[in-house]
Amino acid sequence: MIKRTLYFGNSAYLSLSNQQLVVKLPQVEKNDSLPEYFKQQAKATIPIEDIGVVVLDEKQITITHALLSALLDNNVAVITSDDTHHPNGMFMPLSGNTVQTEKFKAQIEATLPLKKNLWQQTVQQKILNQAELLKRENIETENMLYWAKSVRSGDPDNYEARAAAYYWKSLSPLLSNGTGNFFRERFGSPPNNLLNYGYSILRAIVARGLVASGLLPTLGIHHRNKYNAYCLADDVMEPYRPFVDLIVCSVLKKETAIDELTVAIKKELLSIAAVDIKIKDERSPLMVGLQKTTASLAKCFEGGLKKIAYPEFV
Repeated sequence: MIKRTLYFGNSAYLSLSNQQLVVKLPQVEKNDSLPEYFKQQAKATIPIEDIGVVVLDEKQITITHALLSALLDNNVAVITSDDTHHPNGMFMPLSGNTVQTEKFKAQIEATLPLKKNLWQQTVQQKILNQAELLKRENIETENMLYWAKSVRSGDPDNYEARAAAYYWKSLSPLLSNGTGNFFRERFGSPPNNLLNYGYSILRAIVARGLVASGLLPTLGIHHRNKYNAYCLADDVMEPYRPFVDLIVCSVLKKETAIDELTVAIKKELLSIAAVDIKIKDERSPLMVGLQKTTASLAKCFEGGLKKIAYPEFV
C-alpha cells in the first residue's frame, strides 16, 4: 500500500490519539465562542500506519512528543523546513529492522570491489533514466545510451559527469524558458529551487527506505563526505532523480512564476512518492518501488544478490 505524504503549511496542533495523527486548527481551538461539537467536526485524523512522510513547513506548528515517537516507531520520515520553506532537517528512527545488527555488519564489511560494482550499476541506471527523459522531450540520446553501456566498475572514466553535462545542457531551453541559460547549481537561480525541493523530499523517502531495510544511510558506496549524514541515501537516489526532473519539467510547462515555491508547486513536487515507476517489469508507486531497491541493496551487501533493483520509467 502506498504511504501518504502529509504537508503542513499553516498553523496546526498535531497530536496522537488511538494511533491516529490528530490535526486541530489553533484558530478554532482558541475561539471560545464556537460550540464544542463544531470543534470536534473541525478536527481531522489520519491513521499512523498510512503515513510515509510528514513535511512541517510552518513555524507555528505544535507537535506532541507522543505523536513524534509514534511516527518514528512506524518509520515515518518527518521533515522540517527553514525560514525559506526549504527542507532543512529530518527525523528518522534509530531502529527500523528486526535484524539490524546483521544488516549493519554486512554493510560495514562490504568490499571495495563490491562497492565499485554497485556504483557502476547505479550510474548506468541513472544515465538510462536521464536518457529516457530526454527522449520524451525529443532530444537525441544515442550518446547517453553509449555512455551507459561504457560505464565500468567504479565509473573511473566519470561517465556520470559526462552524461550530466549533456543532460542539463539539453534540458536548458526548457528549464530556462527558452533562453538556454540554465545551470544546475545548488544555490543557483530558478528552477534550481524546484529541483532542490524535489530532491530533498526524494532523499527523505530514500533514507526512510534504507532504515526500513536495516541499512545505515550514513555509509555510502560512493559518496563519502565526512560532513554528510546521508551518503548512502545520496548514492541510491541517483537513478531516481530523473523522476523529480520530470515533475519539474511538467511544472515549467504550466507555470511561469517559479521564483517562489507556491503551495500548488509544492503539491506537485510532493507527488514524487506516488509517481509510477517500473522495476523488473512490475509497476508500482515510487515509494513502494524504493523499498524494493533498498531491500535488494541489503541483499547485495549480504551476498544474496548481485544486482540492485533500480527503477525505470513506465
